[in-house]
Amino acid sequence: MGEELEELVKKIKAKDLNAEAKKRGIKTHCVKKIDVAKQLPRDVLEKLASK
Repeated sequence: MGEELEELVKKIKAKDLNAEAKKRGIKTHCVKKIDVAKQLPRDVLEKLASK
């Protein structure tokens, strides 16, 4: 799943990823995109990647 997750994250804009994280109360300051992504549900990541 690790590499798969990285591929998904590469397709997502940081701004979109952080917006979703903030909606869920996930800290986004000084956190790598991949670490934010690990805390989000899989379906949310797939939806963002398909934008």
